[in-house]
Amino acid sequence: MKRWFLWCFLVLGLQLSALGLAQYPRTLTDDLGRSVTLKAAPQRIVTLLPSVTETLCAMNACGRLVGVDDFSDFPEAVKRLPKVGGYFNPNLEAMVALKPDLVIVSTYGKLYESLEKAGVASFAVRAETYDDIFRTTRLLGRVLGLESQAERLVARIQQEVYAVESKAAKASARPTVYYEIDPTPYTVGPDSFIGVLIAKARGQNIVPRELGPFPQISPELVVQKNPAIIVLTHPGAADLPRRAGWSNLAAIRNKRICAYTGEQDNLLSRPGPRVAQGLQLLVECFHGLK
Repeated sequence: MKRWFLWCFLVLGLQLSALGLAQYPRTLTDDLGRSVTLKAAPQRIVTLLPSVTETLCAMNACGRLVGVDDFSDFPEAVKRLPKVGGYFNPNLEAMVALKPDLVIVSTYGKLYESLEKAGVASFAVRAETYDDIFRTTRLLGRVLGLESQAERLVARIQQEVYAVESKAAKASARPTVYYEIDPTPYTVGPDSFIGVLIAKARGQNIVPRELGPFPQISPELVVQKNPAIIVLTHPGAADLPRRAGWSNLAAIRNKRICAYTGEQDNLLSRPGPRVAQGLQLLVECFHGLK
């Protein structure tokens, strides 16, 4: 009889562990360096980052979301959730009204302070580098008590990226690339997650590493570097030749401009589960490999 009770206790413990209930309360450090104590696995979550929304859904936790930022639109199910603003216009009142037990925010801005005053717990994450994609996925797995799901997701993303990277490795050329986020112009450095994707697609980023992951640069730098390919994630391709000195750029003369907006922009710009699909876009742009 004693052995039977021990066996039942063990099985119950394994079940609770799988549900993320056995390790709470737990204290985790977010990407602002704050210690956040979670009394239980959060069940009513608001996300303020599209990449986080996609990551939670990829861990089969879409059902825990009660609200998302204005830009979260994947998977299809999140389009029906209440919208609570974005980075520049967060709607605190809308968030509080959803009675979340956790709001996942960006490390930029001071929204966490307003949430704290409203009595709502928050957890800040940052994903700027390629390695941050996997670190953040594992961290969110710990937040939700879904560590095994997070590990499976990490393995899946890495396998998908490797498959596309292997395809790119067949290309002999390594064209020079300028990647523009907006016409300011803001771009990407080699150490950003997009910069790593450029390298994995066998492109050479013209932006010097010392300028940082997402620098604002002088247009003259692009003229000086004369890239073979330009990648845009804004609808301004027609304006490029009008910039001083740009009409003679190799990329413009040879019509090697890849402009991505909408869903394709999302694939490239979100450091989340679909990053391999963004990489595939770059491989097609650089080498024409499907």
